[in-house]
Amino acid sequence: MDVTVRSAAPPEAVFRLAADSSTWPLWAPIVTYARERAGDASGVGEIRVFRTKGRKALTREEVVELTPNRRVGYVLLSGLRIHDYRAFIDLAPDGAGTAIRWHSCFEADVRGTGWLYRLALRAVISRFAEGLAAHAARSAGGPA
Repeated sequence: MDVTVRSAAPPEAVFRLAADSSTWPLWAPIVTYARERAGDASGVGEIRVFRTKGRKALTREEVVELTPNRRVGYVLLSGLRIHDYRAFIDLAPDGAGTAIRWHSCFEADVRGTGWLYRLALRAVISRFAEGLAAHAARSAGGPA
């Protein structure tokens, strides 16, 4: 799965939001955030727990990569009937703004359901990426 959007904000403003899990409810369809385990000094290793709108179940994720102003990577630990889920938010300068590429891969637990998860997760990731782009632009003082 691969979604690309553009933000009027510079990469450092987008990275600041994407790397700070506590900000996700501000710009994504997340109802609650809790930190289960803190990461190292840079934040890698953090285990975060989210509840998204419309879901009763929680998702647990671990932050596996934080490359300043360039990349945020995380893996799903539990909460969906998929495994080996890995996602990256890649940031690249794009004029005065940022190209945000949010991409992920996974394997479905139940054979024949991968297409359904891809469809649903593409919609969710699109909403997350668009929310990140708009909130970063507003926070940086530019147009959403």
